[in-house]
Amino acid sequence: QVQLVESGGGSVQAGGSLRLSCAVFGYTYSSYCMGWFRQAPGKEREGVAIIDSDGSISYADSVKGRFAISKDNAKNTLYLQMNSLKPEDTAMYYCAADFRQCGWAWWVYNYWGQGTQVTVSS
Repeated sequence: QVQLVESGGGSVQAGGSLRLSCAVFGYTYSSYCMGWFRQAPGKEREGVAIIDSDGSISYADSVKGRFAISKDNAKNTLYLQMNSLKPEDTAMYYCAADFRQCGWAWWVYNYWGQGTQVTVSS
């Protein structure tokens, strides 16, 4: 049984930082594509950052230079370091994984965490 468990969300002021974690249970996640997605109220879910099984990384234009995705294989944990946060980054953040597919289309990912809320005030 594959499980993804996020943590690290919270409320910060604009310009602040947060680090999200996604603990992975039930598989060797180094063989999966993993990503962070977010969804704000009334908006469609969107990709934030992706790390493929070969280690290649991609970021959404809106977070380039501010966010960093990484993983710790020893801890089986995916991270998202978020710096210089803006009010428009406010959303529920989800980590996702898939063995076969990768990319920005959130609907191709088979495994999802429960989400962690990030709120940025101005």
